[in-house]
Amino acid sequence: MRPTVARPPIVNGMTRDYTPWTPDDAAAWIAVPREDDDKYRRGVLGMVTGSDQYPGAAVLGAEAALHTGLGMLRYLGPERAASFVLQRRPEAVTSPGRVQAWLLGSGIDPSNLDGVTTDRFRVAAGSGLPIVLDAGALEVREQTSGPVVLTPHFRELSKAAGWKLDEVAADPAGAAARAADEWQATVLLKGHRTYVASPSGLGLVASSAPSWLATAGAGDALGGILGALVATHSDEIANDEDALARLAATASVVHGLAAARASGGGPLTVLGLIEAVPATIAGLVSRSGSR
Repeated sequence: MRPTVARPPIVNGMTRDYTPWTPDDAAAWIAVPREDDDKYRRGVLGMVTGSDQYPGAAVLGAEAALHTGLGMLRYLGPERAASFVLQRRPEAVTSPGRVQAWLLGSGIDPSNLDGVTTDRFRVAAGSGLPIVLDAGALEVREQTSGPVVLTPHFRELSKAAGWKLDEVAADPAGAAARAADEWQATVLLKGHRTYVASPSGLGLVASSAPSWLATAGAGDALGGILGALVATHSDEIANDEDALARLAATASVVHGLAAARASGGGPLTVLGLIEAVPATIAGLVSRSGSR
């Protein structure tokens, strides 16, 4: 039986094909620390995520980022969420300082931003550093001065773009491509099949996730994984306009494979998924080293 291939969407009169992004592809985008690396060279991720209403999103994102491989995590979200992050991960740093990338927005309601969060969004947006924008920070794309990857699900994309939800759901490949083109940013549209579109025209699709992954908090974990990958590949992002797209697709593959490992064919929790990330990455590194 021939595999089903997404219909190439029409974007400004041009078709965009989506290339499957496999574990072998993802393996080439895992940064393995060198013997002389310190915590700064390994990558520092700044996070402004979570809220008083959804502090768990901050915990899940921080957990996922640290399990993916970072030299340091700077968590700069609200005080209540910060206390939960530190209880779970005392190695997290909660003071401003040097970072290589930002993750903003997970677990934040954009209609209920506090002054501190708004100010930290502004600082991150103006830093010129690579930024992952999720959930409550999607609108920050209009303020950014550096490379951006947005990670909406269908409903978030429809709201941010002003499109009908059923239109996005009917053609997610086309919606991702259109958003990347109109916003001139890389877009990762979450779903059972995850579509990644870059403003240059690159399209990638990842489909390693089990159906059990459709659960609350899964997107927060994906944001943390992607944030870590972006922080550990800042040089590549500076030199390759499509590096963000490849890292986004890699994050989706890691996320999906870790979910499958945690599931074992049955239900899973997001913390279980996160605990499976290091072994998943070790398996990908082994693939890369054997080639």
